[in-house]
Amino acid sequence: MMKSDIDGCSTTARGQEQYEEYFSTLARDQRVQYDYRTPEGRLFSCVAKTLDEARRRRDTWLATRSP
Repeated sequence: MMKSDIDGCSTTARGQEQYEEYFSTLARDQRVQYDYRTPEGRLFSCVAKTLDEARRRRDTWLATRSP
């Protein structure tokens, strides 16, 4: 959950992305919590090692969505 979330819900606006870097005590390494909301309002969310990795995952998700 990102600091910008309200009651556990993402506040990411349509067509926008939000991310927050944090230290994972479980993985003992830096991680990125990433949210992207499509212009239609669908939310993609993931945790990745880097922002680039999170964006690649988003792009893959977008490519597999039906038009």
